[in-house]
Amino acid sequence: MLTRRHTLALVAGLAVAVSAFAHTPARADALADITARGSLRVAVPQDFPPFGSVGPDMVPQGYDIDMANLIGEKLGVSVEIVPVTSANRIPYLQTNKVDLVISSLGKNAEREKVIDFSTAYAPFFNGVFAPDDVAVSDAAGLSGKSIGVTRGAVEDLELTKIAPADADIKRYEDNNGTISAFLSGQVDVVATGNVVAAAILARNPPKRPELKFLIKNSPCYIGLNKNEPALLARVDEIIAAAKADGSLNAIAQKWLGADLPADI
Repeated sequence: MLTRRHTLALVAGLAVAVSAFAHTPARADALADITARGSLRVAVPQDFPPFGSVGPDMVPQGYDIDMANLIGEKLGVSVEIVPVTSANRIPYLQTNKVDLVISSLGKNAEREKVIDFSTAYAPFFNGVFAPDDVAVSDAAGLSGKSIGVTRGAVEDLELTKIAPADADIKRYEDNNGTISAFLSGQVDVVATGNVVAAAILARNPPKRPELKFLIKNSPCYIGLNKNEPALLARVDEIIAAAKADGSLNAIAQKWLGADLPADI
């Protein structure tokens, strides 16, 4: 049984604990932290054009940098660009080096265990591309056609599963080889990513690749730490408004040479 002395000591200890808890400042959420700091720290790619790279003036540029600046503008804060790699972008978020990851980030079940995601803000997909006068709308339409693809890439693996037996799949060792094959007329169509197609369009070639059909779709999302509902809601609100007023489509046109897909 507790003695009177033990009882008094226990009561006194509880009183101290309650007093300390009452005087412990509540942790501000990430959105409040950003507002108080007056700056938004964003992890962006540094070597993955057109999403992120360093321009001739040594200033970061690309789709993701424009997206970061748009969010900062809408939050009314300055933007601190933090270049990252694919390997360290999520650890930078988890260790509070950045507030958001805007780095052509795809969503999957493993990542969803450790971070949260906004709604999609950018298209990222593999598809079959061909000039306007080439009639292809699905895998069956590839019958008898030559298709350029980068060896071992996702589109190579996926295309092999669906191409008709009489399709002539020509594999090249890198994206530059695939691009050259398309521009020189060595192949009728190319199976590649929308980023590579944007690189072709940037050359303003006589043969302009148009998307004929999707092979695999994996749009980009903004990553943020878990249990930050206020920041997540605000980011999603900014993305929705940018879609509605056309500013996000303008970013897509600027860096990808195409309109934002309807399903983004």
